[in-house]
Amino acid sequence: QVQLVESGGGLVQAGGSLRLSCVASGNIFTINVMAWYRQPPGKQRELVAEVAGTTTYADSVKGRFTVSRDSDKNTLDLQMNSLEPEDTGVYYCKAEGSTWQAPRLVVNYWGQGTQVTVSS
Repeated sequence: QVQLVESGGGLVQAGGSLRLSCVASGNIFTINVMAWYRQPPGKQRELVAEVAGTTTYADSVKGRFTVSRDSDKNTLDLQMNSLEPEDTGVYYCKAEGSTWQAPRLVVNYWGQGTQVTVSS
């Protein structure tokens, strides 16, 4: 199994910054992709940023958010600047990878999520 633990969420005023961190641990054979998703209140989960060889951002966060991955440490950070109330939601870390027990079985693993609330 692969466990993902997120940290760094909280309450911030519009225009402020937060940094989210995600650490993957467990019986990891490989991690191909790591990503941040978010789920705004009453809405579906959506991709925020993904690192898979190349880096992809949602249009709504381009120029404000920066994602960074350390493949050696299996970590994924998300620096969020110029936060807006529309950025409010639960932020989830996702890793696509496999374990030593089943190295060819690629599975999506999810963290428990961390709440980000941006007040206006």
